[in-house]
Amino acid sequence: MKRITVIMPLFFAVLLGSCFGLNADISLNPDGSGTIALEYRVSRSLDALGRLDGNERWNTIPVGRADFERTLDRLPQMRLVSFSSTEDERDIIVSARLEFLSVYGLLEFLDASGRRASFAGNAGSGSMVLTLSEGAALDSPELSALLAAISEGYSVGISMSFPGTGSLAVLDSQGQPLAPIPSSEIHPSGRRVSGSFPLYEVLTSAGGISLQFSW
Repeated sequence: MKRITVIMPLFFAVLLGSCFGLNADISLNPDGSGTIALEYRVSRSLDALGRLDGNERWNTIPVGRADFERTLDRLPQMRLVSFSSTEDERDIIVSARLEFLSVYGLLEFLDASGRRASFAGNAGSGSMVLTLSEGAALDSPELSALLAAISEGYSVGISMSFPGTGSLAVLDSQGQPLAPIPSSEIHPSGRRVSGSFPLYEVLTSAGGISLQFSW
């Protein structure tokens, strides 16, 4: 089976794309600077797994302020504005707001490797592509059932606001327009565009899912 990968702030989540729900709201200024507001839910069972074998200080997914600050120490174009973390019976809920000095600073934060986050153009007119999933071939009913169980109730949503009018296209891993995804919600044009997808659909997408933001 091809490895499943899903975009995640600071790090790309592992362990079958992880049990999480993510909302990222990016606001872009005319000079390319801006803010990103993150809110994500991490399954407490996944967090507990990340603490096995004496790894308490190095969680798979950042759930504490120190996790963010440790990464931002290496990203001079990013600044943490606010942070909070709470828990309920099922999840750890993390909210953070960050400022970036340029689009390239934001890309480095999302994915320093450049494999799943790319940009072409300039602050006034550009195109950013974020890859939510590179695609996976699921040939196991048992694995599909497991993914359905662990991802139930979670979704992945990303929005971007522009100084002017922008657009959003949902593409496959080959850059071709993707057929509508069940239970997704897309706002493809305007000053603010957004896409929201059930986590299960992201994890099991055979052709991959990428979001192309253009302005």
